[in-house]
Amino acid sequence: MVEEEKEEESEEEKPKKGKKSIIKWIAVFWGVVILGAAGFAGWTYYKTHISGSEKAGGEQIVQKPGLWSMGSLIVNLMDANGERYLKAVIQIEVSNQECVSELDLLKPKITDSILSLLSSKSYKEIAGFEGKQRLRDEIAVRLNGYLTKGQARRVYFTEFLIQ
Repeated sequence: MVEEEKEEESEEEKPKKGKKSIIKWIAVFWGVVILGAAGFAGWTYYKTHISGSEKAGGEQIVQKPGLWSMGSLIVNLMDANGERYLKAVIQIEVSNQECVSELDLLKPKITDSILSLLSSKSYKEIAGFEGKQRLRDEIAVRLNGYLTKGQARRVYFTEFLIQ
């Protein structure tokens, strides 16, 4: 009788081992599918974003950014009685060299626009880091309104004096 019980137990264990084997193969299959999908997504990203910046001949398209100087600007601020003034020397980083020549042609219009912007500000609006950053953003937006061959990337204040 003991032998019969052992035979029944061994027969019951065999199907369990078979089920475990099937579960392992299913897990391996899904692992391969997930890795394959991730590899395909990575390859697609590389092909569209990384290789897209290269020409058909394998040469990379390189556009050198340029710097354009507005020079020194002095304006009265919108404070009580116009007692405070701002002196700023502004440099503009543009996306390519074509923008520099375009900005040179438009310099009178741009200078007038930036002078109007600066003189409309009060001391409280431009004091501190956040005020200067907002002013940089406003200048970049105005410049980009004039540009057709590229865009202004950054605005640098090489001098910024409020008295």
